[in-house]
Amino acid sequence: MRRVRANGPRPPRWVTGRLRMRGPGPQTDDTGERHATWLELFLDLIFVYALAAVTRRLDDDPTPSASAVLAVLGLFVVVQWAWLGQVFYDTRFDPDDVPHRILVLVALVGAGTMTLGVDEVPESVLLPVGYLVVRGVLLLLYLRARPTSPQARTVTTIYLCGFGSGWLIWLASLAAPAAARPTWWIVAMIIELSTPWVGKRWLNRFPVDDQHLPERIGQFTIIVLGSALASLLFAVPDHPRPHMIVTAGLAFLVPAAVWWVYTTFVTTRESQRRLRGGQTYAYLHIPLGGALLLLGWALGQMVRLADDEVMRLPMELRLLLAASISVWMLCGLALHWVWNRPSIGRLGIAGYGVGSVVLITTAVHEPKLMLSLLSVAVVGYAVLLTRRLAATAED
Repeated sequence: MRRVRANGPRPPRWVTGRLRMRGPGPQTDDTGERHATWLELFLDLIFVYALAAVTRRLDDDPTPSASAVLAVLGLFVVVQWAWLGQVFYDTRFDPDDVPHRILVLVALVGAGTMTLGVDEVPESVLLPVGYLVVRGVLLLLYLRARPTSPQARTVTTIYLCGFGSGWLIWLASLAAPAAARPTWWIVAMIIELSTPWVGKRWLNRFPVDDQHLPERIGQFTIIVLGSALASLLFAVPDHPRPHMIVTAGLAFLVPAAVWWVYTTFVTTRESQRRLRGGQTYAYLHIPLGGALLLLGWALGQMVRLADDEVMRLPMELRLLLAASISVWMLCGLALHWVWNRPSIGRLGIAGYGVGSVVLITTAVHEPKLMLSLLSVAVVGYAVLLTRRLAATAED
């Protein structure tokens, strides 16, 4: 495994003593592997509630407008990006000392503030204030890591310039009218999301931990799946009738198949071969996570409509369902493509998955029948793909 340690001269002892840093690299276990720390897992807890708050913005209207869906996706990107920033810092540095823990706990308070502000965006300033706290802590952490090595200075310079510019725009948005704030946030997010790509050449020289990053992003993906399952669970009525239990069970097969495919992909460690700076791997998980969040909400709405004995699903819900499953499948294909050019068989599996989902959601309108056909199609896709991934791993 590649150890994420900075080479080169160490800073003077009086510098590290004042900063109380153990060293420039993360702590590893007895086998030399880097895993999530208890502090990282503690930070994840607040993002569970943040994702639930993002989903609640769609309420129970089975015909969401395009603007409502885009708002939810935008908020999801902000939440996931706030989480990803801490992950990329931890995978390269993370001294796990007292000052580091205190700063991360402050970031946790900021994440909680973001969660409280999701429902009232853009009128309330809780979301931008919380984001400023989370990202401000990240900037302080990079300033603290800056003197530890020449490589660290290069990495932190890139992040401090790009993320610092975005932070200033978020700060300026507090003085803008409520209706104009989203525009400021979009500009800031474009700058921040572009930063790792602009500095990719230099960031790749100080690569992320090829085990820690996939593990942490995988944990966030499981959190998103958990939020999707919660949306489905809350849609089941109290004291459900037998046919509703069957309907909910069919809906459950879809996220279960997603989990099966994703964990198979991660455990093959295919992505670790060329992780480098981790930009491609992390960024593909942004649309993937957003798709899974919307998938859970859409499945919950289908269960509710089935309980109400609605005979025809609205077009908006069918389009959202088809788009969310298709994006998940295409992001999986893209993750495969980054490290291995997919074979004809892999392309055929993706074509079958997307084609069958689009056909079912277009031709079938009745909720129970659609759930039955979708569960069969997605489970079939999962079986074919996991066998292909297993065969690739053996080769």
